[in-house]
Amino acid sequence: MGIQTHKTFCRFCHANCAMLVDVEDGKVLSVRGDPDDPEYGGYTCKKGRELPDSHNSEDRLHHSLVRGDDGVRRETPMPEALAHVSSEIRRLIDEHGPDSIALFMGSGGYQNSSAMMATMSLAQAIGTKHFFTSVTLDQPAKVFTTERYGKWMGGSNNFSEADVALFIGNNPIVSHYSPVGGVPPFSPSKRIRDRKKEGMKVIVADPRLAEVGQLADIHLPVKPGEDPALLAGMLNVIFNEELYDRNFAAAHIDGMEQLMKAVEAFPPDVAAERAGVEKDQLIAAARMFAGGSKGCAVTGTGPEMAGNGTLTEYLVTCLNTVCARFKQEGEKCSVPGVFTAQSPKRAQVAPPAPMFGAEGMAKSRFRGLGQLLFEMPCNIMADEILTPGEGQIRALISVGGNPEVGFPNQLKMRRALDDLELFVQIDPWMSASAKRADVILAPKQCLEREDITNLSEWWHEKAYARYTEAVTDAPGDTIDEFEMMWHIGKHLGVEMKLPGGPVPMDECPSKQEFLDLMTAGCLVPPSKVREDARAAGGSAVVYDDLHPIVESADEQEEQRRFNLNAGDMPKQLEKYGADEARAAGFDFRLISRRSKGRFNSIGQPLKNLGKKVTTNPAYIHPEDMEAKGIAEGDIVEISSAHSSIHGVAKPSDRVRRGLISMAHAFGDSEAGKHNVREMGGSTNRLTSDEVDYDPITGQALQSAIPVRIAAA
Repeated sequence: MGIQTHKTFCRFCHANCAMLVDVEDGKVLSVRGDPDDPEYGGYTCKKGRELPDSHNSEDRLHHSLVRGDDGVRRETPMPEALAHVSSEIRRLIDEHGPDSIALFMGSGGYQNSSAMMATMSLAQAIGTKHFFTSVTLDQPAKVFTTERYGKWMGGSNNFSEADVALFIGNNPIVSHYSPVGGVPPFSPSKRIRDRKKEGMKVIVADPRLAEVGQLADIHLPVKPGEDPALLAGMLNVIFNEELYDRNFAAAHIDGMEQLMKAVEAFPPDVAAERAGVEKDQLIAAARMFAGGSKGCAVTGTGPEMAGNGTLTEYLVTCLNTVCARFKQEGEKCSVPGVFTAQSPKRAQVAPPAPMFGAEGMAKSRFRGLGQLLFEMPCNIMADEILTPGEGQIRALISVGGNPEVGFPNQLKMRRALDDLELFVQIDPWMSASAKRADVILAPKQCLEREDITNLSEWWHEKAYARYTEAVTDAPGDTIDEFEMMWHIGKHLGVEMKLPGGPVPMDECPSKQEFLDLMTAGCLVPPSKVREDARAAGGSAVVYDDLHPIVESADEQEEQRRFNLNAGDMPKQLEKYGADEARAAGFDFRLISRRSKGRFNSIGQPLKNLGKKVTTNPAYIHPEDMEAKGIAEGDIVEISSAHSSIHGVAKPSDRVRRGLISMAHAFGDSEAGKHNVREMGGSTNRLTSDEVDYDPITGQALQSAIPVRIAAA
């Protein structure tokens, strides 16, 4: 048939870049950006361009593997493997109850547009409280705690209209991630440069001079974990110089008095000293941010992982709120969300939506932690597996996750995985976690299945949507993740439900039927987008005429206000200000970073991505290396209060002194001095889930980790 070219989109990471794919005789030959796409304009990243290697790799799993009684894994037909998994789950539920079963949705699972809802639906059908996602590993505060201070129904300002942007520990040029209001993660460098040409000012707060920091008008090299001091100092300046939006505050904000009093303890000189920045630069940043008419402060995962995540996100919310960085009546709402269930878009504060601590929400057995909206915090998973008693987890299904690499207290998690009676890993690779699994289910990869752009639409300022068809056949005995969940539910005899109603359990629904059910109430159903995309030759569809407009406040409703005193957060800032304790004997801080060749733990099996960087380099300031007698390429031992790892030293003057910068979720628990150059050390071995954790979200300290270093 010759080479056929298809329009589709990448699903290596959350950005969902528009792509052209060349296929010949069922084999993916090459991919490239689609220059005609209205949002991406031909942009792709190096990770996405390795999709052919990902699909065609000789290391890819084409068949499921099931461990027999003799400990040997054998290729097993998918129906038989799913029947075995279901039988074991039924046995455990009958013996120990539904909470003995846990399901985890990892970063890889999110890349399938139906996997999240399918996995959650199965967990709810089983009746277990033990549903987990990777959100609670890296950024739970921004997802689960900020709405308690209030949520503007029209949404925040968009990046395309911003005249100022504040990035706090967020490097969207590499991570391809930014919260709503930040730069959309498609062609982020070009977008920032283009906006700067139009006059936008950029402020970056980051301990290292990352790629986005090199574009900044002001770079604030804040000490790791001291973001609250910097943000409180900026608020101090904004209040004292009356740079906040007084009209908006009078109309919509409560709790200002308590916040103002709390930030009095952080005048610029005090805040700058603690944050490790120049006082004049802190003041200039506060004036620059407040002086803009539109544009948001946003964070990455680093500030949350560095401790004080809930406090940091609270102060970011305060900055955006007192400066009124929201869409107003008559404007298009910030994120139309074609595949998202629609809610009223009004110029008012939304009714409260409790996301934790509400009556009826499940509690764990450990550290007073409990349910966050619909999931449990990952922090408690290992203990819930290892500790006997009612509710002990005895089986885990991991969907595109890598618990051994991604979870804190790595060696403890390794013990927990080995302690499970049933560990099921859904994975196209023999990952670190798959090596410990009793059953490995081999899924289709992205170009072999249908998908919609529901994951990336939070960054689309237009009503942009795609429905992609499979462009090649799946090899071997692989199926879609949603089909795996459905078949397990079918075997168990449970009824799965979605927002659109019950899932048919007599015959597995098509992907389109499943997507329509899970997006009920959205702007345009996936089936309609599919029709429109087909008519457009597989291209994206932009529904400009359906983009919601922000309406006036509903005078018939109670006019709610932001409450910046909710949760007594100003008192938490005062407590932070009084506590400057440091870990004795650990004079360095290890901070997390993103890698251009990895997406969390995803990407290591791909040959081209691994050619340039085979290890997880330990970036250290040259003067620190000289002081420690360490040369470039030396193996160093990095020790925390909990454990030690090894790294290969690499000098970088973009890292401030006293820091080590390494990628998060790298390597596995087999990494050591003997193979660090080939495998790379995993920083999660240095962390603990039992100390230095957020009391609301349970998030463990995974950046700004107190460590010491020495030549190994």
